[in-house]
Amino acid sequence: MSANAVTGVRRYLGVFDAVAIMMGVVIGVGAFRTPPLVAGHVDSSWAFLGVWLAGGVVMLIGALCYAELASRYPDAGGEYHFLSRALGQRVAILFGWARGTVIQTGGIAAVAFVFGDYASTLFSLGEHGPALYAGLAIVVFTLVNVAGTHQGRMVQRLFTLLTVALMLGVIVLGLGSMESHTLSQRSSAPMGEGLSALGMAMVFVLITYGGWNEAAYLSADMRQPQRDMASVLLIGSVLLIVLHVLINLSYLGVLGLEGLRNSEAVASNMMQVILGDTGALAMTVIVMAATLSTLNATLFTGARVYYALGRDLPPLKRLGMWSQRGNNPANALVVQGILSLVLVALGDLHRDGFEAMVDYTAPVFWGFLLLVGISLLVLRQREGDGGDRVFRVPLYPLTPILFCLVCAGLVYASLLNAGAGGVIGVSIVMLGIPLLYWRRREPTTAT
Repeated sequence: MSANAVTGVRRYLGVFDAVAIMMGVVIGVGAFRTPPLVAGHVDSSWAFLGVWLAGGVVMLIGALCYAELASRYPDAGGEYHFLSRALGQRVAILFGWARGTVIQTGGIAAVAFVFGDYASTLFSLGEHGPALYAGLAIVVFTLVNVAGTHQGRMVQRLFTLLTVALMLGVIVLGLGSMESHTLSQRSSAPMGEGLSALGMAMVFVLITYGGWNEAAYLSADMRQPQRDMASVLLIGSVLLIVLHVLINLSYLGVLGLEGLRNSEAVASNMMQVILGDTGALAMTVIVMAATLSTLNATLFTGARVYYALGRDLPPLKRLGMWSQRGNNPANALVVQGILSLVLVALGDLHRDGFEAMVDYTAPVFWGFLLLVGISLLVLRQREGDGGDRVFRVPLYPLTPILFCLVCAGLVYASLLNAGAGGVIGVSIVMLGIPLLYWRRREPTTAT
């Protein structure tokens, strides 16, 4: 019997809904914060555009791996279910703990801080204004999703369409105002040298693309996951690559490589050049809309792993309850919201709440993505390729091996640069080890 039959999950997400959620998670925060950091690690305009394209290819490779896993093993637990099936329940439970306390809640808090930073420029609430706005946004959108999956997906459709439309408007204005000579510019030597500098540029690019993997948590809500999950991941990835390359081409065309390096608010600076103060104000509103889109999508997908964890851990069984009224894991959504608010409060003690959350989450995030890549190799070896009824990753085993190598490199890079925040994140994961002894004897599985 499928997990959906057991839990009462009603499948009514289509391809459009899932692509909207996937794009909503990714678009927004990174595109408006990381381009100057990327520009600081390259020495030419073409290299700047090249790393954005290369990062998109890495995302596409990961999406191909996830497409096979999600179409073969659809489950509300997403990565939790893949890890449990391939590497055992203990690994999956540790991942569930890590995602619930570090990866997802840290990501939610980081996005909320970006919203708070921009909202504070419009109406200041004082020194703690960004944290207050961040907390308010988490509360409001948690309540929207607790109300029901239908409400959550309709809000996501609205925000994703609005964000993409506004982003396209920015791209059109930028491309229309660009100077062709900026593409041939070279700048002073980048921070670091050679491959080291390019490696750091890729780290920032992949942070921007981060979140595409959230689509895996939608497989149990999809009407036809075996057929549609590959379409969701591939369509979403291609659209994200196109949008990010174009908006960075716009930045480059208007500000130039050196202007990009020296920008603290790249999108606002570009709009300031094109439209003056009115453009800068409009850009603030656009960024706020993009962050709310990301926040809603991240809350929607994030609670699914608490739900999966609750099915396998008797002490947390209330998290494994599926609300028939809202067709969602309502208890899990509430707990996720509370933990995210705690991280907002802790992040408020740091000079830059967003940066603190990135340091906190990055090593753990890439470490478990590496294990998901390994899971595909293990499951293929153990269970075969699934036949013609499911999507199969092309160029196997090269594709998942490449994905694993990239993830391993990013684990190393993030540990090297995260400092105390990364150590705290890894330590919190270790605190979840006692949960491994409270698991059920047989894991909850699904087909």
